[in-house]
Amino acid sequence: MRKFIFIFFIWFAVQGFAQVAPTKYLVQFTDKDQSPYSVSQPEEFLSQRALDRRTKYGIEIDQLDIPIDQVYIQGIANTGAKLIIQVKWINAVIIETESTTVLDAINNLQYVSKVDPINKRLNSYKSGDKFKNEEFGGLKSSQADPVYGDAYNQINMVNGIPLHEAGFKGDGMVIAVLDAGFTNVNERTIFNSLRDNNQILGTYNFVNPSEDVFRDNTHGMSVLSIMGGSIPGIFLGTAPNASYWLLLTEETGSEFLIEEYNWMAGAAFADSVGADVINSSLGYTEFDDTIYDHPYSDLDGNTTPVTIAADLAAKKGILVVNSAGNSGNDSWKYIIAPADGDSVFTIGAVDTSGIITSFSSYGFEWDSRIKPNIAAQGGNVVLGSSSVDGITTGNGTSFSSPLIAGMMACLWQSRPNANNMELIHAVEQSASKYNNPDYLYGYGIPDFSSAQLLLNLSDNLFSGNSLEIIPNPVSSDAIIRWNQEKYKYDWLELLDMQGRVLFREDLNSAMSQYTLSLKSYKNGVYFLRLGNQKQVESKKIIKID
Repeated sequence: MRKFIFIFFIWFAVQGFAQVAPTKYLVQFTDKDQSPYSVSQPEEFLSQRALDRRTKYGIEIDQLDIPIDQVYIQGIANTGAKLIIQVKWINAVIIETESTTVLDAINNLQYVSKVDPINKRLNSYKSGDKFKNEEFGGLKSSQADPVYGDAYNQINMVNGIPLHEAGFKGDGMVIAVLDAGFTNVNERTIFNSLRDNNQILGTYNFVNPSEDVFRDNTHGMSVLSIMGGSIPGIFLGTAPNASYWLLLTEETGSEFLIEEYNWMAGAAFADSVGADVINSSLGYTEFDDTIYDHPYSDLDGNTTPVTIAADLAAKKGILVVNSAGNSGNDSWKYIIAPADGDSVFTIGAVDTSGIITSFSSYGFEWDSRIKPNIAAQGGNVVLGSSSVDGITTGNGTSFSSPLIAGMMACLWQSRPNANNMELIHAVEQSASKYNNPDYLYGYGIPDFSSAQLLLNLSDNLFSGNSLEIIPNPVSSDAIIRWNQEKYKYDWLELLDMQGRVLFREDLNSAMSQYTLSLKSYKNGVYFLRLGNQKQVESKKIIKID
């Protein structure tokens, strides 16, 4: 009997190991030297929108843009491995195999530089871990806005309604949504307008390429509804007239490093089809196999695969918006990749009153990076319901992120000559805590009307602002200082929120300081402008009692 138990234990251990043996691998190639594609003929592998973006912003077409050599891919297929997806930005493919013979054959190919395991097969899935601390509840409202319905507060909080009223609702902008499943997007009333007007440009499933995206999970549906949803008199999203690509990169049943490479492949795809904005309500720190876990040292903005991908997307001219994460109540507490990227617009969550939520992830207080960048409503956000054909509320930074992504698309529509980083800086400057940011709110709750004005003030606004305002906010007199050796200004102006010039004075070019009195002005936000014949510099100034 004891022998039987011992043998059974060995059999169980072996079977258990077999159940978790690596099955998916990242195969990276040595080069793209034999590719039939060339940077001199980019129209063969990039859409016209992608080419236009590069031309407009002076972005170089490089080897990262070139597709993987199909001869190399066919060589991998000939070994018997199952090809899953291509990850062209790192010249790699993801394969699936359980055969060591196949792996040996791949490793022996002269154009393969390395083969790394990135996924394990589990007996059971971890349920509810991916979007932890996100909750949904019933909608209880008695005074709905006639245009926005119960969504009024979340867009009014960031002062986005004036943009909409001016006709900027995302027309002509393309948003790629990298997320989990988009169940019910193909049938729910809240998406009728997107479907009827062909605003869903396409879909792709990077987890299971042979399947559609309208399955498995409703998280992507909830996220999309905040941007693109519309039910007349009941709900209006932040970018209802934008067009969307729905890209399924997240496998919600488990958590492995492969999902970061899925994200990278999705971002490269979004770039190639000409997306302007990426919304990613996703993030990574811990995995089902702890060997893949990201320690604090990995969250440096340059290390994790998904953060590298996000910054690459930004380098290609895309505005990448990502949720900060819902770890505020956890032992970890901090933001998760790719929210650590220096070119990623990271969004925290506040409640309906503008107070930071307990679940919103912290930035690293010992780091000079301001993360999250800003915060928006993520508590009791109104969104499309997963259970009925209507709306509900949800809690999570997953929902503050698309709220901002949609507004960024509208802002970009209103100022099409701005680039992605100028848009981010303008929104940061418009925010409530711009002069005293912290690691909970970042720069605070943004004001999109102010951001629009900032972008309109000067094409050189963010080329290296030299202005210093002391104090700011100010109740009486403010000292305006600048580097006179570098900047010789001829005039100074004070503008209100509508861009009207309230005060102007000529300056001596030798001046480096000016005392501005705001005693007679009402409390609120103003803009200070200093300029000469060649450039204009601007900064927000806040008047208080």
